[in-house]
Amino acid sequence: MRFVKKNSLVEFVYHAAVSYKPPITLTYFWNFGVLALVCLVIQLVTGIFLAMHYVASPEHAFNSVEHIMRDVNYGWLIRYLHANGASMFFLVVYVHIFRGLYYGSYMYPRQILWCTGVIILLIMILTAFMGYVLPWGQMSYWAATVITNLASAVPYVGDYIVYWLWGGFSVGGPTLNRFFSFHYLMPFVLTALVIGHILILHEVKSNNPIGINSPDNVQFTPYYTIKDIFGIMVFWLFFSVFLYYYPNLLGHTDNYIKANPMVTPTHIVPEWYFLPFYAILRSVPDKLGGVVLLLASILVLLALPFYANSKVRSSAFRSLNKIFFWFFFSTCLLLGWIGGKNIEPPFYFIGQAATFFYFFYLLAIIPGIIYLENIFWNKK
Repeated sequence: MRFVKKNSLVEFVYHAAVSYKPPITLTYFWNFGVLALVCLVIQLVTGIFLAMHYVASPEHAFNSVEHIMRDVNYGWLIRYLHANGASMFFLVVYVHIFRGLYYGSYMYPRQILWCTGVIILLIMILTAFMGYVLPWGQMSYWAATVITNLASAVPYVGDYIVYWLWGGFSVGGPTLNRFFSFHYLMPFVLTALVIGHILILHEVKSNNPIGINSPDNVQFTPYYTIKDIFGIMVFWLFFSVFLYYYPNLLGHTDNYIKANPMVTPTHIVPEWYFLPFYAILRSVPDKLGGVVLLLASILVLLALPFYANSKVRSSAFRSLNKIFFWFFFSTCLLLGWIGGKNIEPPFYFIGQAATFFYFFYLLAIIPGIIYLENIFWNKK
């Protein structure tokens, strides 16, 4: 590429898509990074078009969404692409994270790569929450009220933080305006982080199912380009089922009722991709304790690479770790189910047990297994 100026954007794209040489052993689980990038592009493009017709005021927000659905040419498609695209985005990223946990992609030399991925997840959560408020339906309004109220758990200054978030003494026009502004801005921050994530990936190279630095590498194009295109086609078929046949399956019916501060829904729940974290939040009767655990559930992933580093990365060769990993995966699914249930026996106690195992696995079981493995391997 002698015609490409050094350090230019064209050179970056060329290196990322053509000259990069990943290991030859990558499976389709490595497609989910590209699928996450596709989802980000879908969210950016559809979000820009939706913002052209959205009105960020309590009087007009709900009606402007209905206007998009009914009066704007293909507005229903753009809105459903954006709403269901958020669910697909989280689904793809969750698979991406679990793959990283299973194959030890958080271990040396990829600690910074893993940390940037966790920060991307955190920004995604904040962006999605603010976007959930914008339709100004019943569930949007009350979810905003409940979640922003969590800031009141901060000692001494909690109430001031809540009033600052609201821009008044309750969720209203200033809140909606602020959330809309940040929801529009954050995806561009997310894009910058994703570019950084890719740059770091190209420095430390991709992990692989074997978990070692393989000497056998192939060019990204055409070998993995074809694989990614096939993965995108399969993903689009899966996405299309929800988009064209069940567009409201992953949402809540109460969000088709205009927000009413005088009527509280019988059961306030967030979107499905927040349910595991919501279950962790509710597993502690103390508000401050719940908020601390909620933040810790993300921060513990950020700290994981710095206290867990095995001589063998992949769980394919670590039978004990493989067993506990699938217990952990099942626990996360269980937390998602519990998050959608009422706070009553036996769901409350199951949620507490699942929350305990979530942290016990990440903080004790993973380093404990690594310690036992190191003793065994040193003896050999």
